[in-house]
Amino acid sequence: MASAVFHPAIGTLLSHHLHNSEFHREFGNVSVKSISKGLKFDVGLSTSRMEGYSSNKRNFSAVQASASQTSLVDPVSTPSNDSTNEFQKKSSEAALILVRHGESLWNEKNLFTGCVDVPLTKKGVEEAIEAGKRISNIPVDMIFTSSLIRAQMTAMLAMTQHRRRKVPIIMHNESEQARAWSQIFSEDTMRQSIPVITAWQLNERMYGELQGLNKQETADRFGKEKVHEWRRSYDIPPPNGESLEMCAKRAVAYFKDQIEPQLCSGKHVMIAAHGNSLRSIIMYLDKLTSQEVISLELSTGIPMLYIFKEGRFTRRGSPAGPTEAGVYAYTRRLAQYRQKLDEMLH
Repeated sequence: MASAVFHPAIGTLLSHHLHNSEFHREFGNVSVKSISKGLKFDVGLSTSRMEGYSSNKRNFSAVQASASQTSLVDPVSTPSNDSTNEFQKKSSEAALILVRHGESLWNEKNLFTGCVDVPLTKKGVEEAIEAGKRISNIPVDMIFTSSLIRAQMTAMLAMTQHRRRKVPIIMHNESEQARAWSQIFSEDTMRQSIPVITAWQLNERMYGELQGLNKQETADRFGKEKVHEWRRSYDIPPPNGESLEMCAKRAVAYFKDQIEPQLCSGKHVMIAAHGNSLRSIIMYLDKLTSQEVISLELSTGIPMLYIFKEGRFTRRGSPAGPTEAGVYAYTRRLAQYRQKLDEMLH
């Protein structure tokens, strides 16, 4: 049997003069509007979709981030009044942090969760806090989460560890009343806040009739072969559910339309979401094939850092933390190992 080799993705963070933007009337130049298909952001720069992104050539080995690679650090010990525009003249880099939510109560029970709104376990809370420690020096201007509580808890708990001590605030745009009642009237308070945008498009893959079932119940009801096909295929959905392809369609479209323009304008973004919605986004960022993405595994509560610069996304692995752990480990040998393992389970 082929063996899998994992290497820790370690990023040693270096100081780089980077300053969080100040929020103006509505958290700076980010204006959030409610539209029929989600949220729209008005930014000062062009938000044209950059379809021609050319990510680094794929390397079928576990990814490691070296000290020379990761340069985005929020210099909290060196206060500055530089504006976002002044910073953008010096550097066009923006940070993109991806983090899968911590362990949920149904993860613990080994149940198909999908879009059922289940909170974190104690372990999941600890994982979210640990994720926050790993990104505590990386600037965050905006946070995107799914509409599910486990992703929102992860984002909020992670930000309690950030050295800037800014407060994440969920933007309520579901109605005029919600916007009016959640309005902030202090400019100083807004400058110390980070907008959190929730979007159902970032939700976990909807597992349909599998939701709430454990593996044995699922096998008994549908058969092992059929369950294996649903779990390990890209384009075959479970009954009344989504395939990974369907999940990717909505998650990637939202990323392109709503999140990518923020990165283009110099905003540093964190996304707290789910295994399948994040795999879908990584598939887009790293130009993975459908066969490669189904072999991709993401650890709960472990952040992954990308650098966006000059129209390119560069993966930097996991920021250094008290303990090191691999985040993104895809190798040909790992794929072979996973295939062998799946065959043994039949």
